[in-house]
Amino acid sequence: MELPDGIRTEIRALCQEGDALVGLGEFAEAKQRYLEALRLLPGDHRAWAAATWIYVAIGDVHFRLGVHDRAYKCFHNAVQCPDGLGNPYVHLRLGQTAFELGDHDRAADELIRAFMGGGPEIFEEDDPKYLGFLRTRADLNRPGAVTS
Repeated sequence: MELPDGIRTEIRALCQEGDALVGLGEFAEAKQRYLEALRLLPGDHRAWAAATWIYVAIGDVHFRLGVHDRAYKCFHNAVQCPDGLGNPYVHLRLGQTAFELGDHDRAADELIRAFMGGGPEIFEEDDPKYLGFLRTRADLNRPGAVTS
């Protein structure tokens, strides 16, 4: 399903503005742009691939601000949108937010999904505690051998 050109162009512009604002550290303003973009999606917004990335962007804002419960909800929504399930980055963030919320079983499950889909490289730009935690729960030399 393709978005109408006008809506797609407007969503893309709002998300680019949001991305630029994130780069400037203006997280509240960035979030507002992403929410405006989400509201432009017609009908059930979860049916659109654009919703996946908009939810990821909003989740990243919350994650950076340390608002992990809201971040988790955003990434949970993203995984329910097209191309969200199985996306290593979405599972990485779901695992990280679950970890921060103290749900270590869920964190291990999501982080192993991220590792299996994106390899150890997906963890490189984030705090090493997440990969360290995963090593306590899984034999990463044999992906899929979860030891929890």
